[in-house]
Amino acid sequence: MNAIIKTNKGEMKVEFFTEDAPNTVANFVKLAKDGYYDGLKWHRVLPDFVIQGGCPNTREGAKGYPGTGGPGYEINCELTGGNQFHDRGVLSMAHAGRNTGGSQFFVCHSRKNTAHLDRNHTCFGKVIEGVDVVDLIKEGDAIESITIID
Repeated sequence: MNAIIKTNKGEMKVEFFTEDAPNTVANFVKLAKDGYYDGLKWHRVLPDFVIQGGCPNTREGAKGYPGTGGPGYEINCELTGGNQFHDRGVLSMAHAGRNTGGSQFFVCHSRKNTAHLDRNHTCFGKVIEGVDVVDLIKEGDAIESITIID
């Protein structure tokens, strides 16, 4: 299963790790199909580390501090699969402590500064086309839409 993450800086095609993180993938896919991510902003951009989005507090007119919101529930981490390495272009679930993820996710710039995240945050996909878009994203740029390709 794949997805197209359309941003104001270009598109990224993602391949999901359905065998390694089935519940995390299912959660992300459901949110994407429901339009949850459409119009949200990349609220955390740290060069040579990650770009992070998925917080509903970044939606136009939303109240609340960016980076503190979620879908209203939490999901468990899935850390034992074979693809649990934070390489360039990997999508991973953000959380505020083990088993507290929900909708916020990040995409890694490189492996250089992300190895400490391995088996602490659930890797659930990887950008397979358009990974250069990761480098173009700035804080406040938009996630225009996420389209799931079954």
